[in-house]
Amino acid sequence: MTQPADTDRRFSVHARHEDRHRARVLTEPSFEAAAVAYVEDLPHGDAEPEISLIVRDLESGHEHCFRVDLETGEAAPCG
Repeated sequence: MTQPADTDRRFSVHARHEDRHRARVLTEPSFEAAAVAYVEDLPHGDAEPEISLIVRDLESGHEHCFRVDLETGEAAPCG
C-alpha cells in the first residue's frame, strides 16, 4: 500500500561510517526529508563538505543511502 506524500513516517538515520546504534529516529514525510533533518543538527565546524547517510523506514524496513551537501542541505542518492 502506498502512503500519501504528506503522511509523516518514522525513519532511523545514521552516518554511513558509523554504527547503527548511533542512529536517530526522526518523523518526516520522506526519506530525503529525514536525511536533511538529520544533518540540520550536526556540528559543521571542521566537517567534510558532504556526508553519506543511511535512512531506514522503520515500518517497511526499506533503506536508502544519500549524500548530503552540508553547505546547501541538498540530498542526492549515493552513487
